[in-house]
Amino acid sequence: MAESKPGQRKAVFTKVDQLRPNSNGLNLTLKVVDSKIVVQRGGIGGGRDGPQSRQTRIAECLVGDETGMIVFTARNEQVDLMKAGATVIVRNAKIDMFKGSMRLAVDKWGRIEVVEPADFTVKEDNNLSLVEFELVTVVEE
Repeated sequence: MAESKPGQRKAVFTKVDQLRPNSNGLNLTLKVVDSKIVVQRGGIGGGRDGPQSRQTRIAECLVGDETGMIVFTARNEQVDLMKAGATVIVRNAKIDMFKGSMRLAVDKWGRIEVVEPADFTVKEDNNLSLVEFELVTVVEE
C-alpha cells in the first residue's frame, strides 16, 4: 500500500524560513495561528448566473512552523480547512507577491490536508509577510 507509482518521487518538505519570492511547488507542514475572512460575496439569491451562483470567500490566515510565520491566502472551500489551531499539510503551494510582501497560496493544482496536531511551537517573531521586497532592474554595461 505504501508503494509509490513509477515516475513519482517522494515529496520534499520546506520550512517557512526557506521561502523566497515567486517560489512554487512547495510542500509544508503548518499550524494555523489565526484566520480572518477579508472577502465574502455572492452565493445568495439569484445572481446573474442563476440561483446556484458561486460564493467567493477569501481569508488571510497566519500560518507557521518552528522557523517562522507567513500569511496564507485561503480561497473558497480552503477557508473551512484553515481554522485557528489546526495543523495542515499544504502540497504544491506557491508564493504570490502582494504589495511587495510574500503570501503563501494553493491554487487548483495544489492540496490542503488537515492532519493530526503537530508537536512544534510556531516561531511568532519571524513573520516573513512583514518583509517588503522590491523589484530591482540591474543594467550591465
